[in-house]
Amino acid sequence: MEYITLNNGLEMPIVGTGTNTYGKENNDYNAALTNEIPELLSALELGYRSIDAAIMYRNEELVGRVLAESTVPREELFITTKVPANEEYISSKEATRAAIDNSLQNFQTDYLDLLLIHFPIEDKGQLKNTWEVFEEYYEAGKLKAIGVSNFKKEHLEELNEFAKVKPAVNQIQLNLKEPNKDLLSVLKEEGITPVAWGPMKAEAQQKEVLDEIGESYKKFGAQVLLKYQIQRGVIVIPKSHNPENQASNLDLFDFELSAEDMKKIENL
Repeated sequence: MEYITLNNGLEMPIVGTGTNTYGKENNDYNAALTNEIPELLSALELGYRSIDAAIMYRNEELVGRVLAESTVPREELFITTKVPANEEYISSKEATRAAIDNSLQNFQTDYLDLLLIHFPIEDKGQLKNTWEVFEEYYEAGKLKAIGVSNFKKEHLEELNEFAKVKPAVNQIQLNLKEPNKDLLSVLKEEGITPVAWGPMKAEAQQKEVLDEIGESYKKFGAQVLLKYQIQRGVIVIPKSHNPENQASNLDLFDFELSAEDMKKIENL
């Protein structure tokens, strides 16, 4: 596994696994699936160590229990979760503290590696209060890094007006259908690491080109797309329930895309 060093010095795996459908069937719970969460167990066995979760996924406790019962030591895991931008969690500092404390309990740990605000908070007072609680837990060592998700340039500028701790990451949709080039430039200038959710989305014609490029590297087009993201400094969070696909999404470190192929993909 390769790592990216965030702006506070913390190392984060460059590939992680999403968990929003883990332990679920048709986006709802199924008792038969929640005993072990086989898709998470296979990811851990294959070598995934970055686990991307969220309160909104409604499965923190299940994911946390599987992680706690696994043979992977806590210090090898990189656990990310997200606080929703709705009243229940951001109406007051007490509400935000309660949300963080509950997540810590769900993951059976005394610290989280990364905590994000899941979506922009439109009320500036609530944004300030929420971020100050994030900073409070960060200073106390209960959060190793703090960041945001789905923030645009204007949201980052608003946060920057009062933030004492700069966001370490901004997790955004980033793929060939949503390239977000301008925002990527802003993040690079600010020293904020981009994390891509939905990193593998592409149109049929784009996939054909990726497959063609992949042939020369003996890789699948999906692997080429993930490698493209990684080579430009983007952390990727693919998600799969299939162990073969999980393994494929992690098999990215034995080849390097040429500058010509990088440009070809960028032009897509």
